Amino acid sequence: MRNLIIAGAGGRDFHDFNVLYREDPDVRVVAFTAAQIPGIDDRMYPAVLAGAQYPDGIPVHPESELPRLIAEHGVDEVVFAYSDLPHEEVMHRASLVLAAGAGFTFSPPRRTMLRSTKPVVAVCATRTGAGKSQTTRRVGELLIAQGLRVALVRHPMPYHDLELIAVQRFATLADIDASNPTIEEREEYERPVAMGMVMYAGVDYGAILEQAQAEADVVIWDGGNNDLSFYAPDLLIVVADPLRAGDELRFHPGEANLRMADAVIVGKVDTASAEQVATVQRNVAAVNSGAAVLLAESPVTLSDGPSLAGEPVLVVEDGPTITHGGMPFGAGTVAARAAGAEPVDPRPYATGSLLETFERFPHIGAVLPAMGYSVAQLADLEATITATPCAAVIAGTPIDLGRLITSPRPIRETGYELVQCGGPALEELLAPIVERARH
Repeated sequence: MRNLIIAGAGGRDFHDFNVLYREDPDVRVVAFTAAQIPGIDDRMYPAVLAGAQYPDGIPVHPESELPRLIAEHGVDEVVFAYSDLPHEEVMHRASLVLAAGAGFTFSPPRRTMLRSTKPVVAVCATRTGAGKSQTTRRVGELLIAQGLRVALVRHPMPYHDLELIAVQRFATLADIDASNPTIEEREEYERPVAMGMVMYAGVDYGAILEQAQAEADVVIWDGGNNDLSFYAPDLLIVVADPLRAGDELRFHPGEANLRMADAVIVGKVDTASAEQVATVQRNVAAVNSGAAVLLAESPVTLSDGPSLAGEPVLVVEDGPTITHGGMPFGAGTVAARAAGAEPVDPRPYATGSLLETFERFPHIGAVLPAMGYSVAQLADLEATITATPCAAVIAGTPIDLGRLITSPRPIRETGYELVQCGGPALEELLAPIVERARH
């Protein structure tokens, strides 16, 4: 029997286990390790999900304990199962594992992609924050306009009791509220549900697929970070970010996504330079010359209110994009610049866990990441917003922030949707999906 550790971040690690190892009598998964996401280590993968071979469940440890765990359990192999790391960082982890005496492997995508009875459109990316969410919304909008029922399945966000969230289904805002969601979950769920899509997420993506394909004509996979799809796609759309031109060939598994893509959307061309866009186009051509290449803008709108020209504003940005996504700013900053506002640096006023966030991600600029993975983090966010002197708060996160916190200053929301401006029409790429879904 081979002893394995699966190194992950509370998403693909559990999926790879469920698909490849849960019922394999020749493998013993002795532990998961966790990284990237706060508060998900030092827990258990529950026995009810782990299966009959694991009556006590499987422990989850911080990744920093890998050398000890390898030695203690005589580990033969560490399976790497999380996303959005530079290639060099992946190999540093491989070197650590090899030096500790174990092998270092990846799961083959073809073995972890589950097959659906319905057509699947997968939306993946080269980096976190590239623009997947607006792309999935646009794809869903086009399919709904064809009279099709759409189930949107989101990459795991396992911030709760894993047993209770094995399969999550959201058809209304009340469904989302009842799940006690984090800010990140709201960012991904609220707008698609408002558009008429049924959202699925959870832990057991085999069970999720069974339910989703039973009520939908088309399944859309919405990947997290730059992870690979959990479902075998009939159409794989990969979003590349020219604001981080070159990263499409430097990050794991974003480059793998790029090489497998049927279509590549180069987004944010309204904010990136022509040189950045051209760099991405050259890189796509170099590794996947058969992919259709689409150009798209991401125009940012600001909710109605008084002029902010010359006014001090606090910009709150999407958390994952500017933390492990590596961006110093996001849509909120774009909206502030367009309004002629003057962003206030929130770092001197940060409290609690946000102090740790700024220390851990020193690249973050004069913006506040919308960290809300727990009640305590949400309280820290509210306290920091309250303490920061400004005339208004610009929320670059795609949720109604005012529903979650109390602010002494008005909160101006931003919106951003995909607007194609070049390449073959997205409707043309979806035409075979529509045709199959109708038969």
